[in-house]
Amino acid sequence: MAWLLLVLALCLRAEITRQVVHNVQCAGRSWEPLVPLALAVWDYCTIRRKSRRQYHDDAGANVYEMGAQGIARAPYAAALAVALMGVGGMLALASTSSPHSTYICAASLSFRAAIPYLQRFGTVLDVVIVACIGQLMNSHEGRGFKGCAVRFASVGWAFLFSAGFWIVVGFIYWVVQETGRKWLLTIPHLYFWSVLRLGLYTAFTLICALASISHIGPLTTVTVAAFTSLLTITTASAWTNGHPFPPNSFGLAWSGIGMAVLGMELYFQAETVSEERPPRSMFRKVPAWLQLLLLSILVFWTGLWVTHKNAVNFHPIDMLIYEAQSQQQAYLNQSATSTTLPQAVHNYRVRYHRQPPPGFDAWYEYATNRSSAVIDDFDSIHRDLLPFYALTPEEIRERTWTMISLPWNDAAGIIVRNHQVTVAPNVPGTHQWMLDGLIEMIKKFAEHLPDMDLAFNLNDECRVNVPHEHIESMRRKGEAFGLIPKPERTYSPDRAEQWKPIPDRLPDDPERWSPLAHLSWQKIFHRFGNNACPANSPARNDRKWDTSSLCTSCTYPHSLGAFLANWTLAADVCHQPDLADLHGLYLSPAAFKGSRQLYPIFSQSKAGGFNDILYPSAWNYMDKAQYAPNDEHPDLDFSEKQPKLFWRGATSEGVSHGNVDQWRGMTRQRFVHLANDINGTNPDMPLLLPSEKIPGMLEYKYFPTSKLTTLLATDVHFVDGIARCFGRDCEDQAREFAPLVPPSDFQDHWKYKYLLDLDGAGFSGRFLSFLQSRSLPFKAALFREWWDDRVTPWVHFVPLDLRGHGFWATLAYFAGIDASSASGKELKVPARQKEAERIATEGKKWAETVLRKEDMEIYFFRLLLEWARLTDDKRNVLGFALE
Repeated sequence: MAWLLLVLALCLRAEITRQVVHNVQCAGRSWEPLVPLALAVWDYCTIRRKSRRQYHDDAGANVYEMGAQGIARAPYAAALAVALMGVGGMLALASTSSPHSTYICAASLSFRAAIPYLQRFGTVLDVVIVACIGQLMNSHEGRGFKGCAVRFASVGWAFLFSAGFWIVVGFIYWVVQETGRKWLLTIPHLYFWSVLRLGLYTAFTLICALASISHIGPLTTVTVAAFTSLLTITTASAWTNGHPFPPNSFGLAWSGIGMAVLGMELYFQAETVSEERPPRSMFRKVPAWLQLLLLSILVFWTGLWVTHKNAVNFHPIDMLIYEAQSQQQAYLNQSATSTTLPQAVHNYRVRYHRQPPPGFDAWYEYATNRSSAVIDDFDSIHRDLLPFYALTPEEIRERTWTMISLPWNDAAGIIVRNHQVTVAPNVPGTHQWMLDGLIEMIKKFAEHLPDMDLAFNLNDECRVNVPHEHIESMRRKGEAFGLIPKPERTYSPDRAEQWKPIPDRLPDDPERWSPLAHLSWQKIFHRFGNNACPANSPARNDRKWDTSSLCTSCTYPHSLGAFLANWTLAADVCHQPDLADLHGLYLSPAAFKGSRQLYPIFSQSKAGGFNDILYPSAWNYMDKAQYAPNDEHPDLDFSEKQPKLFWRGATSEGVSHGNVDQWRGMTRQRFVHLANDINGTNPDMPLLLPSEKIPGMLEYKYFPTSKLTTLLATDVHFVDGIARCFGRDCEDQAREFAPLVPPSDFQDHWKYKYLLDLDGAGFSGRFLSFLQSRSLPFKAALFREWWDDRVTPWVHFVPLDLRGHGFWATLAYFAGIDASSASGKELKVPARQKEAERIATEGKKWAETVLRKEDMEIYFFRLLLEWARLTDDKRNVLGFALE
């Protein structure tokens, strides 16, 4: 009977674990620390209460030992001990846990209510499993080695039968469910080896647990395991806590650890005082080293408690604004120091360790005639093109032809011949506006360009992601391309013939001939997202399955408390493995055809680690989202605008399909959910407020999101019609985000003080217009664009982390709050309207200085001059030098 019950419990526990892990964002507090208590109560009710226990007095015992032994002699001592440990463990775990993430626990789905109950049922099953194993391990006692082998074999067969059951279920799932089959066929390399290691660790742990149960019994085994796990989890969390954020209560954690330590001491005393002690007790007497170890744990935690500080004497945003202003001044000092062509040539040579490309004098004249504020700093072009020096000009031309010769590749060819710009054949007409914008832009300076073919990405998503080991080697080869003693200023005379013509006839199976991997609607982080990261980076080695918790180790490198401090570093995915589940590009891109080889594809934006070549977007150049205030929609002074954060958009970031619910992790959906506290399912969020205990200091305090929505005004909604979804996911999103609102006039944005900007499937086409307005833009983005080096966060706009954990705290800094603390005191923080207006004004002025259409042309002109040299057979001798 016990064996069958064990098999059933194991099968159920496996399924419950799968459900909880898959929907962990809806999970509540764990009850696992109470498993020893349940076993102790069972032990007391069935064994200890019914048995008469005899005790002996230790004549050499001191007062402490006599007192401890007196308590331990009570028949309920073991239950009391593990109760202390369990309650203390739950208190410590709750006090040191990471903040909740913004991954959506959707009220429209059944998981919200079901998962907490499944957790509790899983805990009950754990008790049943341990009890069954204990009974099986005791069923053949006294039979020597053969009896021991039978005991272990019976438990082993139970595990094998449960595993066999799920193998059969998995095979049926493979045959019937296409979504599961696709997932199994595309398991990342990292995931496979992680599962294999986990399996080995689990098997080893189970063997040790069975041996322990055989020697000291199930209750002691589970109690020691629970105590060890508790200490490991809480100590690791406390040690890595980046105080003052997150604002964990180390006092409560210390109390919980103290209760757990006291419980363990009492438990060991209870197990050693009886004269009729079970033969499998751990100790005949609690050793001094164990008591010293428990005392050391308390001392260590006391040190953590004493050194932990929750308060700061300045607001992080004040410091970030101050440092950003210094960075902006440094940029101004080096971006346009050249006032003459000789100075520009000299600064180019110093900065990039090579001569400027041929035609640099024409570019300089073009830039200065249009009053360019940036002459010297075009580092983004240098970074994008540097690895291409590892390819020969012929290889680059061949790869360009490969991209534009197949329409399936979604790459449009732009052809420059005899200073005329045309569109290559076989280009689909769906992006005519984009091609018109490109031609219009290039025509402005085409007279200075040699013949060339260019491949432009027609999709929103970036495309090229070369493995780190290869791209670093290619960059080193590019850096070796240095100064030329006697540079030539004329290109190869036969450049037109060097570019292969586009074929009229297309292959029957274009995907077969394409070098691109088609991964639309699939998770791509572990195949393309982290591909460019070092082998020892977290993105390559860690897999963050717990979507319910904020990955604080992922945010620390680029954050100051809850606020984004380093916009550039925030774009580096290598320390952020959690992004795999937090953006549509990685969860389920709408159109992803990517390459792990270096193909020359020009894209409007790209995520960190991708090697696409950035260029000014035709979307902005053609005014597809134009800043054009009018009498009906005026752009009022900042002080006259409505004090509200505004956003309108569609669910266009990625595709949610197959009832997989990818939308729950996408950036747009998470921010809309967070800003509205939809269905009350969002976690408490931190605000930085004046300390109630220490005057003049600030402390992070958690507030219910439902309260924040009443304190801070937002108008963040999806417009009518859920886009890019299939199956049940469309209905689920429509219910979750209801009511959807009608689309509004784009010029209606200017009535609000704060404008939220979020990624779509690619970059946001609104941001430049937001900068041009008198409103203050808040921007959360994975994608980076051509202008990224010349716009400074905290000077020209307000940056937000993609995770959204600092969303409310950042808005509260500028908009101000009027709240009640937990003690009932009023907390009033004045709005930083001067700082908000200054950033809005500086952003507008700077956009009108360096983000004009003329600046797009200047950037593109210089980019194509560099590209012309890179693709010429004479590039090793090409360069511009003053005569």
